[in-house]
Amino acid sequence: MRQRIAGSGLRVAGWVLVPLGLLLAVGGIGYFFTHYQGATVMSEAMEPTYRQGDRLVIESIDAGEVRRGDVVLVDVPDRYQGGPVLQRVIGMGGDHVVCDGNRITVNGKPVDEPYLMRGEVNPATGPYDVRVPDGRLFLLGDHRGNSNDSRFFLDEQQGSVAASGVLGRVHKGSPAPVASGALGVLGVLLALVGIGLGIGGYAAGRSARRPLAVVPPWPTA
Repeated sequence: MRQRIAGSGLRVAGWVLVPLGLLLAVGGIGYFFTHYQGATVMSEAMEPTYRQGDRLVIESIDAGEVRRGDVVLVDVPDRYQGGPVLQRVIGMGGDHVVCDGNRITVNGKPVDEPYLMRGEVNPATGPYDVRVPDGRLFLLGDHRGNSNDSRFFLDEQQGSVAASGVLGRVHKGSPAPVASGALGVLGVLLALVGIGLGIGGYAAGRSARRPLAVVPPWPTA
């Protein structure tokens, strides 16, 4: 009797854990793949911040979520035929971006750029003075001496690119990707434990229902 009750309890636990685990697995893994993607740095344009071959997590964002200083993965089909590129947002729609060949100012305020390649500021180009059109972004690489960025397309809408071309920004610091991945793993483990409990409960129930063997009495003289 006790064995039958125990088997029933194991089956109930399995029925609870399996759907719960599947729910967590689908939710956690689904959240990760709908909000984040992986990318590999394919050039030296963002050194020393990101080096060629680095694997990055890209957070999917809308154009309205882009901020100055973000490093974004952007698709500009009419400019870069090799696919999306990784560049830093310097100016946004309406911003006045000025470079005297040394320092950059945005709306009259100097931009602090500790991320630049050491010894470089804005080599390879002369001064420029642009007003970023609405809905567009002025982008530069951190390795200014080796970056094919907005400076080289100033005759095309002030060198800017459409904000709608942003595929996402480099994810920095938030625990969300780790948490969603851990939740998915936990869900898989719970589902497996639930399946194991269900199988154990079924086996225990079958064992409890088997008829007891009847041992005939010893023959008497």
